[in-house]
Amino acid sequence: MITSSNIPPTEFNFTLPKGLIDEEGNIHRQGIMRLATAKDEMVVQKNTRAQTEPIYSVLVRLSRVITLLGTLSSLTPEILENLFTVDLAYLREFYNRINQQNHAYFGVQCPQCNHDFRVDLALSGES
Repeated sequence: MITSSNIPPTEFNFTLPKGLIDEEGNIHRQGIMRLATAKDEMVVQKNTRAQTEPIYSVLVRLSRVITLLGTLSSLTPEILENLFTVDLAYLREFYNRINQQNHAYFGVQCPQCNHDFRVDLALSGES
């Protein structure tokens, strides 16, 4: 039987280092990001601007998974263009951390014996 205590969290709170400043001058630092889904990745790949400017895919992806930022409940890539670079770097790292459950695994092969195994690479700031 599945109970609510058995279900892993799918939403995570975060605080931006600087904060997004909106058109009225309000600073938005507290937010919630949810885990990414396959649909999120499909939307990113279908986005015309992300196809022509691959770096833009980061903003499209983040606009899909950030469910709340301060009092902003609806974020677009265009709104996220106004992030300070330190906040964008933070959000990219946070996205990677929650979606990879603190781990980044890579399949490798020993060049001597050809044995396949996984290497766990700690994400930046993790030990």
